[in-house]
Amino acid sequence: MLAVEIRILVYAAILLLVHIMVEGYYKTKQYGREWNMGARDEALPPADPMVGRLGRARANYMETLPIAIIALLGVVIGGKAGFWTGLGGWIWLGARVIYLPLYWAGVPRLRSLVWAAGMIGLAIVIWPLLWSS
Repeated sequence: MLAVEIRILVYAAILLLVHIMVEGYYKTKQYGREWNMGARDEALPPADPMVGRLGRARANYMETLPIAIIALLGVVIGGKAGFWTGLGGWIWLGARVIYLPLYWAGVPRLRSLVWAAGMIGLAIVIWPLLWSS
């Protein structure tokens, strides 16, 4: 049976694809198909606010994803996986799923609280790697 932490990473990979595809769709909508299919060497005008937010949301996700990968794989490989690490992983992933539309819509404070919830989820996953024997 597949560890829940691995399943969370599979869904995290799908969420990364969603980030890439949504941002790419709106960038292409702004800059055109020729830009999308071209070498993209030319200087571009500033991104529309929504395109900019989608890019920043993707970048933010890319900052936390490696931490999640290390933590979730670490507990599985280290034999430390359990209820709490699964719960922490789901909290992180759930927060990241909620974070994207909040950032996309430009919701400021709630977005930051959701980000913090995701960090708490990662801390729950990391805890047994640091403090259990």
